Order: sequence, then C-alpha cells, then structure tokens
Amino acid sequence: MYKLAAIDLDGTMLNSYGEVTQNTKDIIKQVQNKGVEVIIASGRPIDSLKTIAKEITCDKYFISGNGAILYDVKNDQILYENILKKSKVLDIIKICEENSIFYNLYTEKEVLAKSLNYNVLYYYKENLNKDEANKTHIHIMENIYDYIAEREEKIIKITICDNNQTIFNSILKKIKEISDIEVLEISHMSRKIIKQGTEEIPVEYFYTEISAKNVDKWEAIEELARKLDIKNEEIIAIGDNINDKKMIENAGIGVVMEGSTQEVINVANFVTDSNDNDGVANALKSIVLG
Repeated sequence: MYKLAAIDLDGTMLNSYGEVTQNTKDIIKQVQNKGVEVIIASGRPIDSLKTIAKEITCDKYFISGNGAILYDVKNDQILYENILKKSKVLDIIKICEENSIFYNLYTEKEVLAKSLNYNVLYYYKENLNKDEANKTHIHIMENIYDYIAEREEKIIKITICDNNQTIFNSILKKIKEISDIEVLEISHMSRKIIKQGTEEIPVEYFYTEISAKNVDKWEAIEELARKLDIKNEEIIAIGDNINDKKMIENAGIGVVMEGSTQEVINVANFVTDSNDNDGVANALKSIVLG
C-alpha cells in the first residue's frame, strides 16, 4: 500500500506548455481519495509552487529548490531547509558576470535575473495566463551582486543557462571549483514551448542548477516521511531528470517519463508516457488505481 507520491513538475507533471491537464488533476484527486498524500517535488521557488499546489489540490506540503526547502502549506512555514551560503552565491555570481553568461537566483519568494531569457522568459510567458496572486514573481535588476551583498536573502538555488554548449561547459568547469556546493550534471538541453498568439516558439538551452551541499529532493522526502510515519517502500517517486535520480532509486517504486535522461531511466522501476501524453496520470492509475 503506497502512502506518499512525490512528483516533479517541469518535464513531468507539466506538459510542454507549462500546464497540468484536467485528466492529471482528476487522477490525482482519485489517488488522494485512496489515502495517498501527493506532493510536488520541484526546483521552483515557494510562491510559484503555492499556485500549482492549490490548482491540483496538493496543498498540504511541497518540496522547493530541488530539496532545499520542505514547506508546510497549511501552516505557511518551512519545516526543513538547506540553503546556499551568501559567500558561495557571491562567488558564483562573480564567475557568471566575468564570463557574461546568463544566470538567475531563486529566493523563497521570487526569481532574480538581469533579463527575461531562457527559463525566466518561460516563467514570464506562463505568468501571462495567471492572475496577479498566482504568478511566479520575477525581479529584473541590473546589479544582482550588490543586491545580494547588501541583504540577507535565502537563496535556495542558482540556475545557469546558455545555448552554446562549449561556452556553457567552460563556465561549468569554473563553477565546480567552488567548494560546498552541488552542481547538477544535466546532459541534455531543456526544451519548452511558448505560445505567442497562434505561433508556438521553442525555447531550448543548456542549463545546470546549483544548490548547497547535500541538497536533494530525496533528503526532503525522507524528512516528510518521518513526520508522517511513512516507510520508504510506501513512497512513489515520479520524475524525468538527474535531480530526480535519488528519489527514483530510493522510493518504493520509481517512475520516469518517456524521453527522460538515460541515467534516471537506468534506476527506475518503469517508464511511463511522456509529459505531453499524461505520463503522470497513467503511472498513478497503474500503480494506485489499477
């Protein structure tokens, strides 16, 4: 009997347009009615996840920043956190600035960036279909280094993006020389679709995500499982990328989406359909309702 399902968002529960289909929402509701706690386990900031959690009625707990934060929605409080030290954040910003590469910072409440590009452009376009209360907050500024140096912001992760793989890999090498951080080894491009009128515009880029040492979705899931008295074998984990690997291989049953990176396919129990073909709904149907 499964008691907890932890599900990634981008590339997993969300389709290429950034939407959760009605079928997926309906299946999640049926799974919850069977006594399974369904939570989002994502890299997104807290306020962005509050909106989606409410939309899909998974509004008790969620995991933000790839495991940097475990959040209690009903009581509006952080139950567990492992955030980046300010000194490390400033070191990373300096490298990005010196090499003119795009980066953005995720705080508890918002995404900080110098321009609307790559993943931040995707969030911006996603916001156009949401009311003000439900938007991912984006703060565009010229001098991020000074902004962080002068404040005590909680930085849960940093994303670095570029569409040139050679440039991207050279920056990655420099970032990896910084101690006490985790740098995700993502081997494929991010591919998303932005709707602009009747036109569909693909957004593709190489990226990595940087967090504090030992940040992982599975660490936060274990923290919640202890709180809810749930055993590892009673957990379902569904994802698509390298930041989902540990939860997929340690959960009672680990599921990956069709088209996932090979490293997570290798540790999964089975592969479901793609995120554009209701893979999450189909997996939950098979495991819990079937």
